[in-house]
Amino acid sequence: MSEPVPVITIDGPSGSGKGTVSSRVAEALGGWHFLDSGALYRLTGLAVERAGIGFEDPQKAAEIAAHLDVRFDQDKVFLDGEDVTLAIRTEEAGNRASKVAAMPEVRAALLDWQRQAARPPGLVADGRDMGTTVFPDALLKVFLTASAEERARRRYKQLKEKGISSNIEKLAGEIRERDERDRSRSASPLVPAADALVIDSSDMTIDEVVERIVQAAQKALPAG
Repeated sequence: MSEPVPVITIDGPSGSGKGTVSSRVAEALGGWHFLDSGALYRLTGLAVERAGIGFEDPQKAAEIAAHLDVRFDQDKVFLDGEDVTLAIRTEEAGNRASKVAAMPEVRAALLDWQRQAARPPGLVADGRDMGTTVFPDALLKVFLTASAEERARRRYKQLKEKGISSNIEKLAGEIRERDERDRSRSASPLVPAADALVIDSSDMTIDEVVERIVQAAQKALPAG
C-alpha cells in the first residue's frame, strides 16, 4: 500500500487570515498543494443565486454543488468557463457561502471533491471543518482565529486598498453574524478539533503565524 498523503488543516472564522497563511505554509513546505475550501462554498453560493432557486431549497443547492464546473488556474477561479475570481471575494459572496455551508446536503456533495485534493507531496487545506470532518486524520490540525474587531479592521483595509468604500462597524457586525451562523449550524459547526493547535493571530503578523505552523508541521512530519 502507498503511504498516506500528509495533510495539514487550517480552520477558522472569516477574516482570520487562514487563506493567506495556508497558501504560504504550502509554499514553505516545498510546494505542497493548497485547498481553498471556502472558494467551493462561495462558488456554490454564486451558482445557486445565478440559477435563481433561492437559498431555501437544499436539495437543488446540493445538486448544483455536485455538478460545479470549476477550474482553478494559478490565482484565478473559473465557473462555467467564466472568470469569477473577484465575484466570489465580495462580502455578499461570503454571506451566500455561509448560507449554503449551513446545508448538510451541500456539505455532503462537496466532501469527496475536497478529499480528492490530497495528493503528493502533501496538502494544506483551509476551511471551517477541514480538521473535524473532511480530514479527521490530518497530520496537523490548526485553528486560526482573531477578534471580530481585528478581522473587521483587516477586511476594511483590504477593501480600502481595492478602492471599495465600507464601514468598519458594519463589517464587524456582519462578521459576528456569520460567526454565529457558522458556530450554530447542525452540519459541521465551526469549532476547533479536539487535538487542534489553536492560534489567536490578533496580535501576530502573517510571517509569525506561518513560521509557527511550519515549525509545528516539521515536528509532526515523520523523519526522512
